[in-house]
Amino acid sequence: MLKQERKNEEKCRIHVPLAYYVFSKTVEPYVRLRSAELISSRHPIVLICSVYNFYPKNIRVTWLRNGEPRTSDVTFTDELANGNWLYQIHSHLEYTPRLGEKITCMVEHASFKDPKHYDWDPMPESDRVKIAVGTAGLLLGSVVLLAGVIYYKRNRTGRVLVPVR
Repeated sequence: MLKQERKNEEKCRIHVPLAYYVFSKTVEPYVRLRSAELISSRHPIVLICSVYNFYPKNIRVTWLRNGEPRTSDVTFTDELANGNWLYQIHSHLEYTPRLGEKITCMVEHASFKDPKHYDWDPMPESDRVKIAVGTAGLLLGSVVLLAGVIYYKRNRTGRVLVPVR
């Protein structure tokens, strides 16, 4: 009986610090901010602030409009367990865009020293890439066209045309 108690005590000494170490760690969340169009609402778009893979569970997501907290037209999901000790949460802001307005998703979590701000950019990254590729193609085409015109002019002016009889 005493031997069994000593074995149990030894197991506790090994596993308690391990459990304390695991549960005292924080995991910084990954945040994604995007927009979607709404069909049946008084606002044309909804902004979605999705916060993924964080630990511990306690987190606060706040919408800011020009630096001021926004509470109307805001919905949240509960903290959802991923099944791997990590959590996720989603917040929605129904929104009517206004010129010069800055919308921010602010996330406060134990893994952050200070709250982090994620600004909404009305032009998605994929659109920026398409514009950049199109602009690069246009510039390359212009350079090739200019080189062709210069080549044509140089070769044309160096020749003397003699009429054939």
